[in-house]
Amino acid sequence: MSNDTFVQPKLGDLIAGFLSRQAETRAAGIATVDGEVMPYEVGPVQPLDPKLAWDESLTALAYCGQSAPARMKAPPHWAQLVAGHESIVAIAFAVGNFPQLMRNFHAVLTLPNLAEVRPTPGRPAPADDLLPWANQIAEKKKFPEMLLAAGALRLARHFEEAEKFVFSHDAEIPAEWREAWENEKAALAWHQGRADDARRLWDSLGDSVPVLFNRGMAALFSNDLIAAKKHLSAAVAKLPSSSAWHHLGRLYLTLTDLRRS
Repeated sequence: MSNDTFVQPKLGDLIAGFLSRQAETRAAGIATVDGEVMPYEVGPVQPLDPKLAWDESLTALAYCGQSAPARMKAPPHWAQLVAGHESIVAIAFAVGNFPQLMRNFHAVLTLPNLAEVRPTPGRPAPADDLLPWANQIAEKKKFPEMLLAAGALRLARHFEEAEKFVFSHDAEIPAEWREAWENEKAALAWHQGRADDARRLWDSLGDSVPVLFNRGMAALFSNDLIAAKKHLSAAVAKLPSSSAWHHLGRLYLTLTDLRRS
């Protein structure tokens, strides 16, 4: 059976599987970026593993149509940025983001209006070295590191700095990285709380896997369930089952079906 014709699992089973993948990674002793293993918490809000988060934060690069370095160095304060980040329900598929940001699944189960859990600007994370690091990358015009720099500033909720970074370098982006850069601009708008701007930009882009995912995710959390089903189904069908983004997409699809029923 192809991925786009599967029967949606029960939400509880999907959540259990999603959490199990995180627990198995931790049980295998995968270290955090700074060399330590974070303690495991019990409860509806799950802990974030910086190493697992780092791996998933680069997934979008695989769909840029360009070769990425085999190894990329994590941004300054990565472990702290990951461990200190609040749970987010509506996560854009972009460089620097990772599905494990969605830790509190209960937040989506009782709300009548999913638009209420769209991202809103929060307090910036303490990360003094982040902007100088991003500016060093910009001076060298390194790709795909430029995408990572924009994503890291966004993840840290340094939205003013992220916006200045993105738009001050917008004219310098090579053609082969333009679509990926535009996806990052849309993700920045989404996480700033500018949902309509983000959706317009995603709708203007080509049908890459991250863009399809983001169109569907944004539609779901705008209560546009027909568009959510269409775009999320297309994205999930192209994501390998080994990817946490695949499982997050299936979770979003299940939420879509629950809302439509």
